[in-house]
Amino acid sequence: MTRLFAVLLMKVAWCRLVVSRCIVPPRTSDKVAADVSRRTLFPGNLAPTNVGGYALSDFVNSPVVPPDRVPKCLDGRASLGLIRGMTRTMNTVVASLCLATFGLVNIRAVEPPKVIELWPAGAPGEKGGTGEEHDTTTPKDRTVAGRRVVRITNVSKPTISIYRPPAGKDNGAAMIVCPGGGYKILAVDLEGAEVCEWLNSIGVTAVLLKYRVPKREGDEEHKLPLQDAQRALGMVRHRAKEWGLDPKRIGVLGFSAGGHLAASLSNNYETRGYPSVDEADAASCRPDFVLLLYPGSLVLPKEDYKLAPEMKITENTPPTFIATAADDPIPAEHSLYYTLALRKSKVPVELHTYATGGHGYGLRPVKAAPITSWPGRAEDWLNSRGLLKRN
Repeated sequence: MTRLFAVLLMKVAWCRLVVSRCIVPPRTSDKVAADVSRRTLFPGNLAPTNVGGYALSDFVNSPVVPPDRVPKCLDGRASLGLIRGMTRTMNTVVASLCLATFGLVNIRAVEPPKVIELWPAGAPGEKGGTGEEHDTTTPKDRTVAGRRVVRITNVSKPTISIYRPPAGKDNGAAMIVCPGGGYKILAVDLEGAEVCEWLNSIGVTAVLLKYRVPKREGDEEHKLPLQDAQRALGMVRHRAKEWGLDPKRIGVLGFSAGGHLAASLSNNYETRGYPSVDEADAASCRPDFVLLLYPGSLVLPKEDYKLAPEMKITENTPPTFIATAADDPIPAEHSLYYTLALRKSKVPVELHTYATGGHGYGLRPVKAAPITSWPGRAEDWLNSRGLLKRN
């Protein structure tokens, strides 16, 4: 790869030499020629994407001039137009090489995510009347790492979005991703799409779950979102062969309220909370492993931190990874006492409690807080359990 990069870079340099020697007219001053060379070498049109990285599409913004249309000598507007066209083309080549060789940007999944409705005939217990699904975020809402967060609500048609890793990285593992939002909204970018792209980067197929919010009247135990999670995991396992997945390496990852949902799923899998819909509901909805990020409502602080009723931990509860911060407004005791309960039942668990970090950061960097290094620790944990081995 390094040799290929060097060869291609030499070709690009040769093309730039042609531009400076043949296209810039002889009467052009050295200063102008130097400026053209500088702008050609250092592209200035890198545009950040909505998840903080860069995409190839940011560079490809002009047509390529066909070689057989290039005249031998150009001046004036024709010269300027050709210089711009070739400059952008060469910038694309350089950017592509950097993307492929050094991983300087977020590499997106090869395929766009495939969206599948969980309940084609309508979700069980759904009475409607929630209003139109929409993003509630306003300019006054809190940003994370200087960027806005998409907060959707009024979800009445749950879906899963399948994010596939590049074929060369795909290891056959899959993970359901449950965004947080207090069962009121879903942070579908911060704790959803951005997380799916990270999972793709380590070879995992990510399945973004858009579950029902806000909490419906009378559903104090969040049974409707649990139905969505059970249905989602069963569907992924049922279609594992079709999608090239290992049915024994399907996990769940959740943030905040999504962490509560993930933990609830990991302890409520023997019986579905809804009548069977199709063959997918015959597949087990037990996750093979669980990752909980700053989860809440796992225990009852006012009742001496005993487990919440839905956290029916047994020795069959899946191995669990937990990360939280001591200064999280949701007390770290939720994670601590949940960890102790897992240990008591001899369930493998790894807990990371960081001194600072707060709440609701996803993958975005938090200043002076090492908690956003959690993806590295999670990857180590997944590797240690053999969950990232290729099929």
